[in-house]
Amino acid sequence: MTEDQNRAEALRWVGQAEDDLRFARLGLAEEFYAQACFLAQQSGEKALKAIRYLRGERRVVGHSLVVLVESLRDELPDADALRSPAAELDLHYVPARYPNGLPDLAPFQAYTREQAQRAIEAAERFVRIARERTSA
Repeated sequence: MTEDQNRAEALRWVGQAEDDLRFARLGLAEEFYAQACFLAQQSGEKALKAIRYLRGERRVVGHSLVVLVESLRDELPDADALRSPAAELDLHYVPARYPNGLPDLAPFQAYTREQAQRAIEAAERFVRIARERTSA
């Protein structure tokens, strides 16, 4: 793929990351905290994948933000500082979606406003980084 094609693909991914983040904010406002956490995770994941597509990768698999940050260590000077928000978002990939992902409670019963706010803040950080990289 050409550099222009790489950028176009990265922009598709960062655009979807931004859209997921907007919906996560809506979930927070409407008190759908588990859903907001999952969408924040999705937003952060797509933002990091955008950076990998920008560098020319053709297929990026996996869902762990920690693993994605590690794979981008050479391109993210603040990779060590990004590990904690990545790990926080990774926690929401399964338990926020499935009734059996948590002991005795469904996600809608367990997730809190504070968790959703933290997840959205973490996702905003990854989306900002991806937008800066794809717009440069």
